[in-house]
Amino acid sequence: MKKFVIIGLLILLLVMVVFTCLGIGITDISYRFLSGLIDRTESIIIYQVRLPRILGALLVGLGLASAGAVLQVILRNNLAEPYTLGISGGAALGVTMLLLVSPLTKITFLTMPLFGFCGAFLSVALIYLITSRHRFSVESLILSGVVISFICSSLVLLIFSISRPTEIQSVLFFLMGNFSAINYSLLKIVSIPIIICILILVVLAREIDVLSLGDEKASHLGVSPLFLRRLLFLITSVITGCCVAVSGMVGFVGLMMPHIMRNIVGPSSRLLIISSALSGAIFLIICDTLARVIIAPAELPVGVITGIVGGIFFLGIIIYNNRI
Repeated sequence: MKKFVIIGLLILLLVMVVFTCLGIGITDISYRFLSGLIDRTESIIIYQVRLPRILGALLVGLGLASAGAVLQVILRNNLAEPYTLGISGGAALGVTMLLLVSPLTKITFLTMPLFGFCGAFLSVALIYLITSRHRFSVESLILSGVVISFICSSLVLLIFSISRPTEIQSVLFFLMGNFSAINYSLLKIVSIPIIICILILVVLAREIDVLSLGDEKASHLGVSPLFLRRLLFLITSVITGCCVAVSGMVGFVGLMMPHIMRNIVGPSSRLLIISSALSGAIFLIICDTLARVIIAPAELPVGVITGIVGGIFFLGIIIYNNRI
């Protein structure tokens, strides 16, 4: 019962954060918004500028945190996430190639998620080709993911080196994490696969728990480790590809939130996925709001905020563990 109370509190906190952050910005209208006394200009600011960003941060937070929770469970490694396993790197490479090949004015809200997913799926395929020689061991998956991530980053830098400065600036700001260009059309497209994939992960929670016991025990309990691992990587690549298409590279969300929630709700995959998704949404909405107001009227990439917070968080864990 205590664990379900935690889920309820997370939902309540998420609603509070959404309504609070809608009123925070260069034009602070939080009191007028909460009291319902906003004029037409303030209504445009809220519903056409801030709300799409908050919904985008909510969606990306849900997706990255849930994907990170699943990857950590099935790989039995608390440092596994879409970013470290190369899925985000592949998605970023796909989006970068799209942005540099096509003029920004010709890019539709359909092409970015498509190229992001294709890049993520390609990186997953390469990882599987490499690790198939090692019977898809956890160690080979993690090491291959790190290598693929470095290769994708190098290819992104190669594209930068042969591109015009104006193209590099726009792409670089996007890849650092940015919700400023988001719109309702893009949200409608990417929200469907992300939400469906998260629901599938929740439904597969029992099988994920069994897989975490090891391949041999999972086989005895009627679960095919190889098929399930392939399916879960496909699902997480869909989530990550769509998230990168919306926000660019946003690190540490899928790494930090599952790590925190595992210590609160326990190892149960269903509760872990749900709580990680909710906390990831809360965290990313707050980070994006900070990115909007810290150096206003200028704006920081949200990936800078998540990187600083996540880095400090894990440095604290390392120091704490050393003391133990």
